[in-house]
Amino acid sequence: MAHLLPSALRSAWLSGHSPAPLHPWSAAARACSPPPAASTAIPILFAIVHVLNPGAAFGLLAARSSAFRNPFFVSISILAIGFIIYYYRHRGLKDHSLASTALSLILGGALGNLVDRLRLGMVIDFLVVHYFQYHWPAFNVADSAITIGVSLMLLELILDETRGRDPEPTG
Repeated sequence: MAHLLPSALRSAWLSGHSPAPLHPWSAAARACSPPPAASTAIPILFAIVHVLNPGAAFGLLAARSSAFRNPFFVSISILAIGFIIYYYRHRGLKDHSLASTALSLILGGALGNLVDRLRLGMVIDFLVVHYFQYHWPAFNVADSAITIGVSLMLLELILDETRGRDPEPTG
């Protein structure tokens, strides 16, 4: 992918300085932006990279010390996983297949990122969507599962509202 970047941008990326923000989160996103050496899967649109992301989405908290960051993210992940399991078991979601699918995706994504954090103290991001020099920060399959799951959950709430069905069944 380095061959897709103009030399000024490539050298700016390598030095950690950007002549102009490549995306709205410039500093945080640079921590998770793709390295200059990447496998271009679909030129101008998609690449496979290897980025170790110590932070959360868009590199948030990446600059904090690992003594704070690692226990914080592991704790948040365990709480989220516990909440999802509790919610699924106690809300009677048999008639809510979309909600069940959504929670399964969120749970799978949270577990995937938790495994990376426990093994490495960070997550491995390897997918990048880009258009020439404009990059979305690198992400992984777990991040995609969480995003799709949350989107499906919102869709379920909207559909329940339009159908007049109780969005929070009791079981």
